[in-house]
Amino acid sequence: MPLIDRTPAQPHPTRLILMLALSPTISLGLARFAYSLVLPDMRDALGWSYSAAGFMNTVNAAGYLGGALVAALLVKRFGLFRVVQGGTLACVASLLVCGLSGNFALLGLSRLLAGFGAAVSFVAGGALAATVAQTVPERSSLLLSLFYAGPGLGIVLSGLLAPLLLGLLGPGSWWVVWLALTLVAAVLSLPLLLRPIAAQAARSEAKPARFAVGPVAIYLTSYFLFGAGYIAYMTFMIAYVRDAGGGAAAQSGFWCLIGASAFASPWLWRRLIARGKSGVSLAIVMGVNGLGAALPLLSSSPWMLALSAAVFGVAFFAVVTTTTAFVRFNYPPQAWPSAIAAMTIAFGIGQIIGPIATGAITDATGSLGAALNVSAAALALGALLAALQRPVG
Repeated sequence: MPLIDRTPAQPHPTRLILMLALSPTISLGLARFAYSLVLPDMRDALGWSYSAAGFMNTVNAAGYLGGALVAALLVKRFGLFRVVQGGTLACVASLLVCGLSGNFALLGLSRLLAGFGAAVSFVAGGALAATVAQTVPERSSLLLSLFYAGPGLGIVLSGLLAPLLLGLLGPGSWWVVWLALTLVAAVLSLPLLLRPIAAQAARSEAKPARFAVGPVAIYLTSYFLFGAGYIAYMTFMIAYVRDAGGGAAAQSGFWCLIGASAFASPWLWRRLIARGKSGVSLAIVMGVNGLGAALPLLSSSPWMLALSAAVFGVAFFAVVTTTTAFVRFNYPPQAWPSAIAAMTIAFGIGQIIGPIATGAITDATGSLGAALNVSAAALALGALLAALQRPVG
């Protein structure tokens, strides 16, 4: 069994989880999702179509898939915490590159790097967080949820920063936003780099356990649909808010509301997640996520958009938490990196298909509402499938 070193140098599990949460704060909250905030100005300044804009997220998702494919090997070679560190640094570097050039190919490479770094750090961080959470069984679901609430902080920070900078500096200032986000990410990464106290947090003398895809094929398909469905919302909703007449303050408020709602996830869903040995927990959370994505189709009023952001945000990261909890309940610790990587691969394939498909649909129909239709439908179908998953073994 994995053991946590309880020497004085090792912090309390809650503090350790919160420190680990800085990695997805950077890799997902800033390096991945902030792209949606900067996208409208980049698209206008660089002359991109919606397909080109979607392609950038497809490239990012391809990097994510590549990272998920090799994450378990990297963990075996370098250990969980070093992989978390390396993936996080790759995301900081990608943010910097985004601020230094408007070249399409170079931006694509930076988005590829961000995806790769996010995946390897997320797989390793999720396995490490699950190991830490297991040391406090009575609060394990809450502790695990705290790790996955990390991206919410990044979303709030980028939501406060990006729209206001764009509004202040005017059209064409997208590159300044990327440089500002680089500075924020660099500061947030310091605790992970300067105090590598978790390096021994997941050692096991047992051999790696085998992970079989067959028993969880339904779950993997559902998670694939989540990857394909959520991405349209997160990529194009800021453009949707802007097209509905929302200025910098409205865009900032909408994005911050998604991130702030994520902070409620650990307490709102912890009892449900604690019963997540089957796919029912995923079905419920994913259904709520799909509802949030569908609300803007009813009305583009400020109140409806705010409700959509809150509902979507409170369930979004809980989907990922539920998936990691499912792995923890159904597999031995030695199989966690491989099992989480398999889930991440399914998710990553969905992310590859989602952006380019919804971008093409938007270009063909001339309506961002079409992309939201696809998003909500994919999430609803994924929720229905997840309900069919039974416990493994």
